[in-house]
Amino acid sequence: MIIATAGHVDHGKTLLIKALTGVDTDRLPEEKKRNLTIDLGFAYLPLNDAETIGFIDVPGHEKFIRNMLCGVAGIDFVLFIVAADDGPMPQTLEHLAILDLLGVSRGAVALTKIDRVEEVRAVEVSEEIDELFADTSLAGVPVFPVSAMTGDGVDGLKQHLLDAAADMPPRPATGNFRLAIDRSFDVVGAGLVVTGTVFSGKIHASSSARVLGAEMDVRLRGIHAQNTESEIGQAGQRCALNLAGTNLDKDLIRRGDWIVAGDLPPPVHRIDARLRVLGSEASVLAHWTPVHIHLGASETTGRVAVLGDRGIVPGEDGLVQLVLDQAIGAVHGDGLIIRNQSAQRTIGGGQVIDVYSPTRGRAKPERIAFLRAMEEPDDGTALAALLENSPHGLFLDQFAGARNLASGDMEALAELVPMKSVSTETGTLGFSAQHWDTVRTAVLDGLAAWHKKSPDTVGPGENRILSGTGIRLPTNAALGISAELVREGAIVKEGMGIRLPSHQPRLQGADATNWKKIKPLLIGGGLRPPVVIDIAQAIGNEPRKVESLLVRAARHGLVVRIAKNRFYPPETLRQLGEIAERVALDAENGMVTAATFRDSSEIGRNLAIEVLEFFDKMKFTRRVGDAHEVIRPAADAFSRE
Repeated sequence: MIIATAGHVDHGKTLLIKALTGVDTDRLPEEKKRNLTIDLGFAYLPLNDAETIGFIDVPGHEKFIRNMLCGVAGIDFVLFIVAADDGPMPQTLEHLAILDLLGVSRGAVALTKIDRVEEVRAVEVSEEIDELFADTSLAGVPVFPVSAMTGDGVDGLKQHLLDAAADMPPRPATGNFRLAIDRSFDVVGAGLVVTGTVFSGKIHASSSARVLGAEMDVRLRGIHAQNTESEIGQAGQRCALNLAGTNLDKDLIRRGDWIVAGDLPPPVHRIDARLRVLGSEASVLAHWTPVHIHLGASETTGRVAVLGDRGIVPGEDGLVQLVLDQAIGAVHGDGLIIRNQSAQRTIGGGQVIDVYSPTRGRAKPERIAFLRAMEEPDDGTALAALLENSPHGLFLDQFAGARNLASGDMEALAELVPMKSVSTETGTLGFSAQHWDTVRTAVLDGLAAWHKKSPDTVGPGENRILSGTGIRLPTNAALGISAELVREGAIVKEGMGIRLPSHQPRLQGADATNWKKIKPLLIGGGLRPPVVIDIAQAIGNEPRKVESLLVRAARHGLVVRIAKNRFYPPETLRQLGEIAERVALDAENGMVTAATFRDSSEIGRNLAIEVLEFFDKMKFTRRVGDAHEVIRPAADAFSRE
């Protein structure tokens, strides 16, 4: 369990933590000099039968509210401090408002300095606290009168915290690993260490990870979880991670970055959220208000784009897009706080809904409907609703990333929610049964119209099957839809064209006669069929006429033109595709080069380059520097024999 303190400056937070744990959390020389908590302090309290309690001591001064916000992110429990002599003060109110906005519901109040007041005063302040907390997420939390100086009440408070930790169920270690960095320092003999609260997932010592924000790959040399050396760090723990790596640059790592593992969204400049404005605000939160945004351990400036109405009334909530001046890491469900432009007052807070926010059309009705579906707390309910609201398909990879679903979580979800999945170059599109039927019908009707207009051709290329259907899908979706319909048997791939099973184009007359002579030559050439001029010589015809015939044969799906003078039978081209696929699988970097492809296919360097360039053009591979990455299965890219 992670406990953070909260409360006004000089109400005794640090002294109480020392009384509970024996640790003085004021570690900085300036803190000692001024007797004032400036940055976060940390202490731990071991339990007999449960995990160690981690304490985060936050500053109470209004000048250091950004450090307080960093400390309360991702906590399980708050120990709210109110001095009996002062009673609730300005930072008491602001800290309470922040915790309420973040939805912190577990906690206790320590009524400190009771040795300085009469009992009647302590009772009055206790009643005032109950009234103050009544309409917040911390309503009804117990109040413990204590004195850190005399020790009165400290044992009772300590036992309550121990009981709360023992009764608290462990936080599920689901999702990808995310740790919000709040400190970074060097340890002699060990190197760079970062500390922070683990928001989700788990990670093992010696695992690979990356610094989200600094964009560097790292390796974990060791883990301390809740102040104890451990092989695993997981959600609900304070962890110190000893980092190593060839590209490690400690100067680039700062508070607010994340240590992550798994498929998570990159840092973003736009976040869609539901935001609640504090009832204490004097005016409506207007569209495009400049603010400070706090999320996890990060702080950045930006603006609030109110979606729908032109402003949010104090005490109410609304959908917004936060446009950030600096990109930060975030996922669905993360809590956030906004403060005014001068960072002197908390305005409101809420939760992240989506991090794949559009730059245009953010307030359109369909986008608002998307956000309301995405707000659903249950992943399965949200996915089903989003599929129904997405006639052009839902990118499942983005859904999983935005909601921090690990690959296994998403696979299990896909088993529960009925959908049709279509692989594309930029991710997997999901369709509800109704929307897939609409797409399928439109494609089949479009092909029927094509065959009626051009009966002597096989059909359009697979990248053009949506042309004229009126269906607006991502440009790279056509290839995936084509492959899926071929698997269903609804359409047939012939060469580089697509046709209905009932459509059978045939060469006629002299073309058919000459094709019977040419086909054996192409097949007999194996993986290196003869060029146009060699075919012409073999059958005693003019190269120009042979080229013209082969172009017509290509329209029938009988051959595929990969270069000006080179045509391949579809089945031979598929063999080359399968060779490229195997080469990529065997390569350490998963890439195909002209040299490795030449050696495996034995077709020579120049022809290998021609074939790979054609593979790039047909979106079977993608050029990456001097190599080629296979981006879809050969079984989908090439027609069957």
